[in-house]
Amino acid sequence: MTSAPPTTRTLRFGHSPDADDAFMFYGFHAGLATIAGCRVEHVLEDIQSLNRRALQTADLEITAVSAHAYAFLGDRYAVLSCGASMGMGYGPILVARNERAPESLRGKRVAIPGALTTAALLLSIECPGCVPVEVKFDRIPDAVAAGEVEAGVIIHESQLTYREQGLAKVLDFGELWRDRDALPVPLGLDVVRRDLGADLMRAVSEGFRASIQAALDHEVQALEYALAFGRGLDLEQGRRFVHMYVNDLTLDMGEPGRKALARLYERAVESGAIARAPEIAVV
Repeated sequence: MTSAPPTTRTLRFGHSPDADDAFMFYGFHAGLATIAGCRVEHVLEDIQSLNRRALQTADLEITAVSAHAYAFLGDRYAVLSCGASMGMGYGPILVARNERAPESLRGKRVAIPGALTTAALLLSIECPGCVPVEVKFDRIPDAVAAGEVEAGVIIHESQLTYREQGLAKVLDFGELWRDRDALPVPLGLDVVRRDLGADLMRAVSEGFRASIQAALDHEVQALEYALAFGRGLDLEQGRRFVHMYVNDLTLDMGEPGRKALARLYERAVESGAIARAPEIAVV
């Protein structure tokens, strides 16, 4: 008798259609990284949709989420030690039509890319008293320029191009955390559902780390793949943007990443943005 072939399990991995996320998935895309016994299925959604999906259904086995959203997900998901977006000296940027002090925005309408994004959490922690207004992330610069809002917190490629739209920096949250705390600002995480069990959770972490390493080892090919998701970035802008958020801490957040996450939740509790800090379980 011949034995039946082993069953291949499908693991759905939710991530944003952005250049930095696509870069990290190059190893899976090119067949240079695998998760033993599993097939990885990509689910492309914007980060706010992935946040809501994790909170409401937790149907994705692995997913990108905002560090903000993880404050409400610790009972269902653990944090992967790889894949985190952490900016040492750069991060979401608060912009306005002209230079001004952050304190001048108290009581003013400020665009955020979603209530559960870390950009929104950083605004509430570092610039209390603003009136947050949800605007789709890629429309925020236009909304600020048109005067629909007084200011806006920009993420993704707009961080490199906002000056071309005549906007001015009010506050760079990554610079603030670097200068004040000597820490990266934690933004996005990749998380794995706890009910997969310890062995499979570890295999997911190892496979994803191998995918990221493959992208770093084949940078040109990985960038070419990633720029299909780059919303108008040229090769040099794409390289700069990708390496802002795919770095040594992405391969392994280590102690600096864990400390930065703990500090984020500590400040969020102090500001009243969240009721209590989540358990930070890292795989």
